[in-house]
Amino acid sequence: MGKQSTPQFSALNCIDLSNPDINQSVNLLKEACLDSGFFYVVNHGISQEFMDEVFAQSKKFFSLPHNEKMKTLRNEQHRGYTPVLDELLDPENQVHGDYKEGYYIGVEKGEDDPQSKKPFYGPNNWPAPDVLPGWRETMRKFHQETLEVGKAVAKMIALALDLDANYFDRPEILGEPIAILRLLHYEGQVSDPSKGLYGAGAHTDFGLITLLATDDVLGLQICKDRDAKPQKWEDVAPLKGAFIVNLGDMLERWSNCVFKSTLHRVLGNGQGRYSIAYFLEPSLDCLVECLPTCKSDSNPPKYPPILCHDYMTQRYKDTHADLNIYKKQQA
Repeated sequence: MGKQSTPQFSALNCIDLSNPDINQSVNLLKEACLDSGFFYVVNHGISQEFMDEVFAQSKKFFSLPHNEKMKTLRNEQHRGYTPVLDELLDPENQVHGDYKEGYYIGVEKGEDDPQSKKPFYGPNNWPAPDVLPGWRETMRKFHQETLEVGKAVAKMIALALDLDANYFDRPEILGEPIAILRLLHYEGQVSDPSKGLYGAGAHTDFGLITLLATDDVLGLQICKDRDAKPQKWEDVAPLKGAFIVNLGDMLERWSNCVFKSTLHRVLGNGQGRYSIAYFLEPSLDCLVECLPTCKSDSNPPKYPPILCHDYMTQRYKDTHADLNIYKKQQA
């Protein structure tokens, strides 16, 4: 198999959100953002008991029969179930799609809310309450609590970029965020990069930041220098109760490449693995243009301004299967 027999663990900084010395935390975070774009966040305020409950409920969903899960197949708003192989993150190197199944949960907007017609907003595509009692309530609570953690991290990122602490927490940025919770289940396939088989192909995340909770099964790997030949991959060790946080492409763009979004992938080792990703993005109408502290006469903006909505829509379209294939399968 193509994977190294002895894992090479990446030494990631650990940010303690309860640390009263904010400067120390910001310095640690800045160091991580300049180095790998990955770090741990601990003492974030979500109890271990509740984290365990969310993982237990996630397993309940993925344990349902396939036809039951397909009743919540993702819709055009990216809500609901994504089957195994639905997502193809690294088409140049992958023979098939990712050997994982997932479930998207976004910011809940009722049918009567004018925003529900916009991409990435709207009602969620929930399993029936009689199939999974209490499931919806657990996931909604976790969605809300993780948003608070994400906002706390965004404040530190703002400080690390010499911006006002509340720069990202303004109404037009994180006031109406596209916050997407994604439950993930990697079935017990063994990945083999030499054959193009991956749990999740190598990719960078699209948005602002991602917060990832994992079980204790290894699988996540990062590559700090995507242009190196050959690429060097390091394992990210699971840390109980922590979020593994990484920066997305939108923040790299926003910061004029001061901070970087890092290539990562998941290799299956034959064990089932569960993780929960929380993608925090700005509101749809946010204009992403070079931050004032990240440009100068000698370092002009590298990218033109772009609306968050246009950027996100294109990135999702590029990586997911056309929904029509499922309609054909069910016909």
